[in-house]
Amino acid sequence: MAEHLTTPESAAAAATIARAIFTNISRVIKGKPEAVEMLLVVVIAEGHLLLEDVPGVGKTMLARSLASSISCSSNRLQFTPDLLPSDISGVSVFNPATREFDIKPGPIFANIVIADEINRASPRTQSALLEAMAEYQVTIDGATMPLPRPFCVVATQNPVDMEGTFALPEAQRDRFMAEISLGYPDEEAELALVQQREFSDPIRGLTAVATLEQVTGLIALAHGVHTEPAIERYAVAIARATRSHPQIRLGASPRATLQLVAAAKARALMAGRHYVIPDDIKFLAIPVLGHRLIVRSASSGASARQLVAQILDSIQAPQPF
Repeated sequence: MAEHLTTPESAAAAATIARAIFTNISRVIKGKPEAVEMLLVVVIAEGHLLLEDVPGVGKTMLARSLASSISCSSNRLQFTPDLLPSDISGVSVFNPATREFDIKPGPIFANIVIADEINRASPRTQSALLEAMAEYQVTIDGATMPLPRPFCVVATQNPVDMEGTFALPEAQRDRFMAEISLGYPDEEAELALVQQREFSDPIRGLTAVATLEQVTGLIALAHGVHTEPAIERYAVAIARATRSHPQIRLGASPRATLQLVAAAKARALMAGRHYVIPDDIKFLAIPVLGHRLIVRSASSGASARQLVAQILDSIQAPQPF
């Protein structure tokens, strides 16, 4: 078992930093506290987030609000059908003065990369992100270069049935720690949005409330959050149940199990706890596992997320301790 490093005092201090970032983002993203929470969970757990929803509901705004709330490097990539892999990773350019090739890093070299409308690019270009997301490095003309840490890709995509989209392959979807949808705001949140935009762009009013060093500290503390063996078995049981479910053709991978536990540690830290509770796993199971599953075509019409919810209902959670 990993050494228990995070203390109640350090967890409480971490929660204060996370709360400041949460509040700052919520100044722009109205009425979506769970979406903001999931975004921060993914960042602290060193994962990547996929936002899938119809155009105009604030997917890109959520990602930009995160980048504006932390003093770190960030780049935005607009994915289009003619985007090339080298437009993401970078290229090597011949230098006449030295008669050698110099590497010009692409926009992937940033702490936070906003991949806007990722499924409008070709599968070949989408795959350029695979190495970066999985190994935190890119290879340009045979030269391997590490990416800055922390490194988080926040990708947005439109529903796959919309015109001009390419479905992400299963291997790439599995690289994302979680997938969420924002949905339409409620009436009061939409009214507040209209009134706010009458005067200024809210993003321009955001200032960073956390340093890169503080975020790096949150990541380190999340690794040290304690997880009881019973909760680890609970996470494993949920993932394994997706592999034997009669309505699921492709279940959750072992990577998904690892990321579920990692995300639970991050959520516990954000709550000021130095230990994971069963509710952390329950809250995260659907966004962490749902997008990785492939439902059988002959199923009863239930979505992957609904099937994960059924699995959660069927498995006894560990008793509070």
